[in-house]
Amino acid sequence: MQIGMIGLGRMGANMVKRLQRAGHQCVVYDRNKDAVLALKKEGATPTGSAQEFLSKLSKPRAIWLMLPAAAVDASIAELMPQLESGDIVIDGGNSYYKDDIVRAGQLAMRSIHYIDVGVSGGIWGLERGYCMMIGGDKNAVSHLQPIFASLSPGVESASRTDGRSGPPSSAEHGYLHCGPAGAGHFVKMVHNGIEYGLMAAYAEGFNLLHHANAGSSSHQADAESTPLREPGAFHYDIDVAEVAELWRRGSVVGSWLLDLTAHALRVDASLSNFKGRVSDSGEGRWTSIAAIESGSPAPVLTAALFNRFSSRGETDYADKLLSAMRLEFGGHHEKKI
Repeated sequence: MQIGMIGLGRMGANMVKRLQRAGHQCVVYDRNKDAVLALKKEGATPTGSAQEFLSKLSKPRAIWLMLPAAAVDASIAELMPQLESGDIVIDGGNSYYKDDIVRAGQLAMRSIHYIDVGVSGGIWGLERGYCMMIGGDKNAVSHLQPIFASLSPGVESASRTDGRSGPPSSAEHGYLHCGPAGAGHFVKMVHNGIEYGLMAAYAEGFNLLHHANAGSSSHQADAESTPLREPGAFHYDIDVAEVAELWRRGSVVGSWLLDLTAHALRVDASLSNFKGRVSDSGEGRWTSIAAIESGSPAPVLTAALFNRFSSRGETDYADKLLSAMRLEFGGHHEKKI
């Protein structure tokens, strides 16, 4: 099947490679000419402009955008004058699902299909495959089924859930039509909100293990310091990298995320190359907003999001104000670091 890909970053380029290897024919475009030429070596058809890109695609055209959420509307606007009835525009980035609803409505007025696809798999997707959460018109999604099937991890990527029988569903292959416009990105949004929570849980747990030897350090005895009442209970020099390896085998908290954590700790258990400044690309925020708007409590996911804000110094002013208030009411001066 032929498909066009705009956006050849870490995800888009690997998706093209996977599709080419599965026998599909990809037409590619990116403002980074080197990225385009690199995929020409993989057998993809290179193009140097949006106009040339569209001219190389057979009608009805399937156009996959693998772009940052903020760039999607501009890309659609650039393509719009040459799009025709029956064309399919696929947004595979991490767009806000409410934006999908608006875009789908606007394109539908010209009989152009809009499909939103939440994609999970990261830099490992080329070999492992991509989990895809899909929203949009049923007929357009069915037309793209060969593309989804080739990108997905496949049934063999996980053991079958006990009690399932008959032919495997598309979800068992690794892709699912979740509903109308926006449904795919809604599911991916919640997926990423859960990801924030899982990452925070692992980080907090390993941090606690890292501090299990707190009793071995000297502690000042003064009015500004809470004493460690039982220092003898915290004399464990725990090898966190080995614990990660241990938990990968037979533990209920085992996961691919833990596998990746174990690899990071094997490379450098002190994590000396990191500053601890954790970014958020939007999905965690949208998850918390959706939880509030729908009245669905999500305290863990929201706390994980706020923790990311704190990691970037967004609480510095609040922390300074706390110190100022302690000085005002109790004469407590900040301790020297």
